[in-house]
Amino acid sequence: MKLKKGDEVMIVQGKDRGRKGKIEEIDVKKDTILLPGLNVYKRHVKKQGEGRPSGIIDFPRNLPINRVQLICPKCQKPTRAGYVMSEKDKHRICKKCQQMI
Repeated sequence: MKLKKGDEVMIVQGKDRGRKGKIEEIDVKKDTILLPGLNVYKRHVKKQGEGRPSGIIDFPRNLPINRVQLICPKCQKPTRAGYVMSEKDKHRICKKCQQMI
C-alpha cells in the first residue's frame, strides 16, 4: 500500500470531491481509509437508556482508497506515489516532481 497514516490526501470522487485531509486510520484488509471531518453521514438514533440521547448524529465513514489521491508535500499537487530503491532502504517518490515523500 502506497498510502500511510498521516499522509495528506485529496478526495477525487464522491460528494466531498476536491477536499483535503490527513489520514487517521487505514484498514488494509478492506482497502479503506478514515479521514476526520470528511465523508460524514447522518444517522437517526433512538434513545438507549440514559447513556445516549435520541436525535440525529454525524459519523464519519471509511472511504475506499481508489477515491483519494496523495498530495506531494514538495509540489503540493495530487500525484501517484512510486518507489525507488537505495542501497539499504525503499523510499516513496512523487511521480510528478521525482522528490522523496
